[in-house]
Parts: sequence; structure tokens; C-alpha cells
Amino acid sequence: MKKLFFAIFVLLRVVGWAQTTDERAAVIATIQQMFDGMRAGDSAAVHAAFDPSAQLQTIFVLRSGTPLLSGEGIGNFITAVGTPHEKVFDERIWSYDVRIDGNLATAWTEYTFFLGENMSHCGVNAIQLFKSAEGGWKIIHITDTRRREGCRTEPYNDKTAINEMLDAWHHAAAVADEDAFFGSMTADATYLGTDATERWLRDDMKAWSAKYFERESAWAFTPKNRQVYLSADGRMAWFEELLDTWMGACRGSGVLQKTAEGWKIRHYNLAVTVPNEVIKGFIELVKNATEKK
Repeated sequence: MKKLFFAIFVLLRVVGWAQTTDERAAVIATIQQMFDGMRAGDSAAVHAAFDPSAQLQTIFVLRSGTPLLSGEGIGNFITAVGTPHEKVFDERIWSYDVRIDGNLATAWTEYTFFLGENMSHCGVNAIQLFKSAEGGWKIIHITDTRRREGCRTEPYNDKTAINEMLDAWHHAAAVADEDAFFGSMTADATYLGTDATERWLRDDMKAWSAKYFERESAWAFTPKNRQVYLSADGRMAWFEELLDTWMGACRGSGVLQKTAEGWKIRHYNLAVTVPNEVIKGFIELVKNATEKK
């Protein structure tokens, strides 16, 4: 009976996960339909992505520093898309953060808008969608921000950026670059060392390790066999890696967060690896050491 209950529980979890994944894909497909229609100048395709009651709003800042909010219905927007224009309306989406509850969905998307080949502006879209029984997901509201500074113009590979950041982080310790090492961690980052007592917040670790960073090398860990995983919204990541260290083979794992300054470490766990064939001797050694304390 217990096995049957567990099997049903697992099946429900799998079905629920699949349904959520399918709904997320459907939400993104509706949003992409709008942007694809913009690029093609296809006002009918754009119109079909919206609920008739949809509203558009824009938040921008005047040169004086005064923030403004403007809004309108979708009519003028659809007309502009369908009116022949020399330069393509090309809004490039860099990430999707989709949240769904029943028939309501929200999507937070980073974008850069191009007129033809020329970058116009960038910002984020906060998009709300409603799922009706007849038409599926339709956009009911979009609020966007607009700026011209700090705009991304090319896609980049997050996993490559993460690997480069982690390699640079380990190198910073190897050459005792304190600023680069701790600057690669969020202010609330946690570092777990190999000893059970070694749990530091970033600034506590910085104070503890100050004497090591006064040397030519604080410590030198060489990473290899790293695996990186990304969250669906592209804002969090986690990883695991093997390390060659003065302690022998170790394993590091952690969580990263995408910030305005790029990827940073939010949590790191350093563990000594012990081969299975010597684990009993290791346990006895630790036991004896603990008893002597």
C-alpha cells in the first residue's frame, strides 16, 4: 500500500511539473508571437497575441530626472506595426522569468530594441497574460522601461560567463587578490569550509582570511570537471566541480546569482573527498581526533 501511495505521489508530481513546463512554453510562445509579428510587420499576428482590452504602459525618465508613466490601448501600436516602415522593429529578448498561477501569468523579460541594425534603447518588459477557455494565453498588459545606457547588443552564453568567473575567482585566491576574490561574492554570500565549524558569511571570511591574503598566494585550488546548471528564468545557477588542492582531491559546489554586475557567488561548499576503500580508516581517524579534543 505504501509503495502504491508513493508511486501515485511521484506520478502526480511528474504530471504537475510537465503541466507547468507546458504552460510556461505556451506563455513564452504567445509573447514570441508578438515580437515575431513586429519583426515581420505582421499586424494580424501581433493583434492575435493580445486580449482586446490590453493596455500598454511605458516608464521613462526625462533628462531633468523626472520619472514619467505613459499609457494607451493597443490600437496605435498595432497600426504602427502594420504601417510600411523602412527599418525592422526588432526587439531582442535576452531572458524570460515566467510565473504562473491558474489563469494568470506574468513574464519579466530583458530586452534591447533595434531599428534595423541600429540599437534604439533597452530595458525590461513586465508582461501579464490571461488564459481563456477559448483563446488560450493572451497578453492583457505590458509595462516597459526604457534607457539607452548599459544596453546589451549581443547574446552571450551564461555558462561560459559563469565558468570564466569561477576560474577567475579561484585564480584570485591563488595570487592573493583579495578584492577580486571577495568582489566575486554577493554581500550575503555563505562559504562552507571543510571543518564543521567553518561557516562564514562573506565579510566574516574576509576578516578570518586577511592573514592569508597578505601572502603571495592565499591558497591555490585548481578546478576541473565542472558542471553548471541554470534556472529556467536565467537568474540563478548552481554548479559542482572537482578541485586539486594541498588537501588532495576536493569537491566544491555552490549557488550563483545574476546581478547588475554579472554572475556572483551566493553560496559555496568545499568538501574533502574520501575514497570508499579508506572510509573506515578515515572515520576512525576523525573519531580519535575528536576524542582528543
